[in-house]
Parts: sequence; C-alpha cells; structure tokens
Amino acid sequence: MLDTNFVLLYVENPLASAAFYADLFETKPVESSPTFVMFVLEGGQKLGLWSRETVEPAAAITGGGAELAIPVANAEAVRAAHRDWSRRKVKILQAPTQMDFGYTFTAADPDGHRLRVFAPAQA
Repeated sequence: MLDTNFVLLYVENPLASAAFYADLFETKPVESSPTFVMFVLEGGQKLGLWSRETVEPAAAITGGGAELAIPVANAEAVRAAHRDWSRRKVKILQAPTQMDFGYTFTAADPDGHRLRVFAPAQA
C-alpha cells in the first residue's frame, strides 16, 4: 500500500515562507535553498515549500485550493492556537467555531494556503 507523509506547497518566495512556518511551528527547516525549503515536523510529516516559478511541470493552481489540517487535543488548545497566531499577525479566515467535525479555526499563510487547527468532535 502507498503512504503519504510529504506535502508540497507552491509559494512565491520559499525563504520568506520558510520564515513564516519556522515561526509558526517553532522549528527550523532541514533543507533550504532559494527555490525549495523542507521541514520535518514533530510527527514526522514533511512540509516542502517549492518556488511556484520553478516547479515542474508548472502548476496552474496555488494557495487556497486545499488545507493543511492541524489536529490539537481539545477546544482550549484551538483557542490557545488562535490567540497565539493572532498575536503573530497570521491572517485569520475563520474565528474559532463549532462545526460538525469539531471545534476549529482557519488561517492563511502569506501565499493564501489555508491552515485549519481543529479539535475533533468526541464520538
């Protein structure tokens, strides 16, 4: 069976986006060049930031067409992340709210990629 643990985002400026994600996730990239930056996150997930000018084949769609989902333990952790990201001046698209799948808020990175923090609903 195939597995996935690597997400690539096409960005305007990989080094600028790397600074955003390094601050947000409080970690440093493991690889960095002017056209590509890679993070390995705490759970082993890899996040690559690739210059949309150099990705091959060229991509027609960029930020906003999908979301990075970031699960947290509970509603208070959602509220704490929202406070922290707001303090960091991250663009908030959706304030904390209850939805069918759990308690959540949505933000955007500088390229418009959506970041959803959520605490799953209890079954």
